[in-house]
Amino acid sequence: MQHSESLWQLDVTLKSQHVQVGRWSQVRWEVDQLLPARGEKPEGAYRVMMELFLDERANYRLNLDLPNPKLFIICDDKGDGVPIPMQITANQNVAAGALEGDTPVLTCPIPDAIGCWLESFLTRHGEQPITAHRRRHIDVRDEMKPKGGKA
Repeated sequence: MQHSESLWQLDVTLKSQHVQVGRWSQVRWEVDQLLPARGEKPEGAYRVMMELFLDERANYRLNLDLPNPKLFIICDDKGDGVPIPMQITANQNVAAGALEGDTPVLTCPIPDAIGCWLESFLTRHGEQPITAHRRRHIDVRDEMKPKGGKA
């Protein structure tokens, strides 16, 4: 499948590595290859769709402007310790939300072709302003209002 303006199907392969943490050995998973999906899926690869959303444009821009922009591969964990890639995003907030829910997230550098695709998406649809949402203080007990109209 060729990619479209907002969809790109990718094949993801993972590799495991045994690492020493103190006295203990554990398995660490990382992305081995991230390739455009073409024809038959390579052995051991997971076919995952990356989708771009208009309301996430500011997050894409923030990621692309970093010295080392990354893709985030959100995985499913069936309980056996082997992550299964389910979603790919360039939005750090989506990845952070997954991590908060104890969902495994792997990272890899953004390949040049995907970086260009993201840039063209932002060019086509315009930059979204980066805004911080602040809560306004709501005084429900009227403690802050001057009594009798005097300060």
